Amino acid sequence: MKTIMKLNDLNSIDQVEDFLAGTQPIAFSLLEDKDARYAWIQAELVRFGYLMLSRSAKGVMVRYLTKITGYSRQQLTRLIKQYRVTGQLQRRQRTVAGFKTKYTEKDIRLLAKMDERHDTPCGPAIKKLCERACRVYGEADYAALTCISISHLYNLRQSTTYARQRRYFEPTRSKPSSIGERRKPQTNGQPGYIRIDTVHQGDEDGKKGVYHINAVDEITQFEVVCCVEKISERFLIPVLQQLLDAFPFIVRGFHSDNGSEYINKQVATLLDKLHIEFTKSRSRHSNDNALVEGKNAAIVRKHFGRSHIPQQWAAKLNAFSQRHLTPYINYHRPCFFAETKTDAKGKERKIYRYENMMTPYDKLKSLPDPQAYLKPGQSFEILDRIVQQTSDNQAAEQLQKARQKLFNKIHGQNLNTA
Repeated sequence: MKTIMKLNDLNSIDQVEDFLAGTQPIAFSLLEDKDARYAWIQAELVRFGYLMLSRSAKGVMVRYLTKITGYSRQQLTRLIKQYRVTGQLQRRQRTVAGFKTKYTEKDIRLLAKMDERHDTPCGPAIKKLCERACRVYGEADYAALTCISISHLYNLRQSTTYARQRRYFEPTRSKPSSIGERRKPQTNGQPGYIRIDTVHQGDEDGKKGVYHINAVDEITQFEVVCCVEKISERFLIPVLQQLLDAFPFIVRGFHSDNGSEYINKQVATLLDKLHIEFTKSRSRHSNDNALVEGKNAAIVRKHFGRSHIPQQWAAKLNAFSQRHLTPYINYHRPCFFAETKTDAKGKERKIYRYENMMTPYDKLKSLPDPQAYLKPGQSFEILDRIVQQTSDNQAAEQLQKARQKLFNKIHGQNLNTA
């Protein structure tokens, strides 16, 4: 049976090595007081004659002191260096006086008052305002704040003095609307769930341009573009009815962003009358309606541009879209259809293969039992005759000529009235 020794019983480097190797039981307790630790370390260095030890024995002592005190090897190296130079260990007392307060409570209150007046602009802007107050308008109270760093200005805004001084006004917020369900449409692979958005045709001298209403089916990418003079209910409701009628299949879902032209009782009543499910995107999440957002650029902006078109041309533009643009993009313009792949980690990735490129009409026909989705009185025989009336090239040429003729009239009248 081995005898349990105390630290004071260790009298040689060999015994210390046995202790470090775990072959010699030792009873000890850590010293919590730092001054006592320093005194104990100094006593052990003297007792073992550290300065006279060999290099290897000094390494054993450092390991021993590290284990007992809990100090790091780097810290003990510094302490031993101090012992070697001065012959004793003495703690360096640090008196933390802190930084002298440069900005007084008066300065902080001035900052809060300035923020309140100007509705809390960004840091650089408020500093510039303080500089102008002092140097341009002679308000010497702001002299200290003219030298403040932008980062410290933000720190002062978090202080208690600032919070006590500052008064906040809650801005008015829009009341959440119960119209439309905020979620993604559940298509289950069926056509008839359309995504809709509004594209404005620019302002000029404070005058609004026309508005394009763009609707795209989520499964087939069948697309209908209409044009209105204004997006108030009086103009929009008739065009929405026309738009819904233009789809050859039954419309089951209507998904929009949070624009007030769609989130209103008149639109909700129309959709409810037609038994169409009404869903909407999350606020400030344009990617929720990414399909139609992409079509806004690829179709609407590409064919109508971005420049201002006066509102009186809305009817002409709507007729052009109905006769030329909508038939062309649905029956004669191929587009990609994504194929979803799931990797080993369960992450979904969309792949756009050339083999999956087809017109929206061909995509509709490729669905299982497509006849079941068509509106009553509609058939693929009727739709096929529409498609076969013109080739893709002929439809494109007719579109280009009609568009050029229309835009010549628009620009010609604008030049005459300028």
